[in-house]
Amino acid sequence: MRYSDIRRHAGLFSEYTELRVQENRSSRISVLNGDVVGNAASSQAGVSARSYKDGVWGFASSPEAGDEAVRACVVRAAANARFLASVEGRDAKPLPSRPGNSEHDLSTAKARVSRKELIDFARELDAYCQKRFPGLLSRSVSLSALDMEKTLLSSDGSASYSLIPRSLAAISLTVEAKGEPIDLYDIFGGRGHFEDNFDKPEALFASIDLLIERLKQKAAGVYAKPGTKDVILDSDLAGILAHEAIGHTVEADLVLGGSVAADYMGRQVASPLITLVDYANTASGRLCPVPLWTDDEGIEARDAVLINRGVLTSYMHNKESAAHFATEPTGNARAYGFYDEPLIRMRNTAIVPGDSALADMIASVDDGYYFLRSSNGQADSTSEFMFGVVMGYEIKGGTLGSALRDCTISGVAFDMLKTVSMVSGDMSWTAAGMCGKKQSIPVGMGGPAIKCRVNVGGRA
Repeated sequence: MRYSDIRRHAGLFSEYTELRVQENRSSRISVLNGDVVGNAASSQAGVSARSYKDGVWGFASSPEAGDEAVRACVVRAAANARFLASVEGRDAKPLPSRPGNSEHDLSTAKARVSRKELIDFARELDAYCQKRFPGLLSRSVSLSALDMEKTLLSSDGSASYSLIPRSLAAISLTVEAKGEPIDLYDIFGGRGHFEDNFDKPEALFASIDLLIERLKQKAAGVYAKPGTKDVILDSDLAGILAHEAIGHTVEADLVLGGSVAADYMGRQVASPLITLVDYANTASGRLCPVPLWTDDEGIEARDAVLINRGVLTSYMHNKESAAHFATEPTGNARAYGFYDEPLIRMRNTAIVPGDSALADMIASVDDGYYFLRSSNGQADSTSEFMFGVVMGYEIKGGTLGSALRDCTISGVAFDMLKTVSMVSGDMSWTAAGMCGKKQSIPVGMGGPAIKCRVNVGGRA
């Protein structure tokens, strides 16, 4: 539900204050081997206020959003800030200001489908998987949705409203091969309500056919051989690498906490073919998966060019880190729930497309791999990473060969990016990106395919 006329509360502010009224609505339907095993919907709504004084913040929140709850939160946040300032306040630079005044409601204009229609949709996808591949060991279909609705007011003149929905269909299939379970998954959808992303189940049948074909290829596939190899990382892998192994190292709070990127500003950290951007709301003229026009500190959001032609040029900032580094805030302050304080978070992080064709990239590899889909993974503040790969192919003499069983890739991202020799000219976003930095929050990840050298973990 939209919160009306938030500006009427501006008179309550005694210190610099940010007031946010928010509701997150989520739902999930799960079908396992034809049986409905999950059917849930929930809503979390409330108000929060955050006040700043002498270099410290005071915060308060309430699950109520009436006028009295708003007044109480603002008063408590200011009191908390004044108390903390009396104990540990310090001389601090003034917070920078670039007020965002935006209104974006991405709700569907179509009639909303019922819960029963959603369950029938999931069951029909499951039935099609069983029909197309009767030998499956297991089938899992899930439909999920998240609407994030926020209204924000700040002391420096920002007033914004947004409703950003996301809906997903995830399909995971398992087959047995030589006594071993082999699985593969795909996720469809993205920004928008279910009605905008999914018309009829039949629209996903071709994608399911491709998923099943790749699962069959994987079941009959081979293991990757370990070692440092020439590889092509498709957009899914390139996007996760950009987010996990590079993006987190250049979030200014983690830079202040000791990230390796603290020593790299202005230095060559990647091939000149690499430009890495955290997009605010549009990329190449198209709306991003997680568009942000005004962040949760009330800053007008702008693109952050993190790496430009191989040179580290920017960190991602909130107001406080921008003041510390004497630069402009980038609009990267985001909070998941009304009860959360904004943190420096990525929005839509991707490598900018180059000018190579994927077919030419594959043809340029004599002995290596083409990796398409990742599973779990991890990276740390040194940019060292390890990601699981659940779908890929051998490349022999410039031609795709056998499909691969599960393997891993690992390395130091800032070293690996220096080996990039080709970047494809296309752009693809991952539908279901989530970032777990203290608060799990939707993010956009993606990009082009890249050719590089990386350490592959397989079987000799």
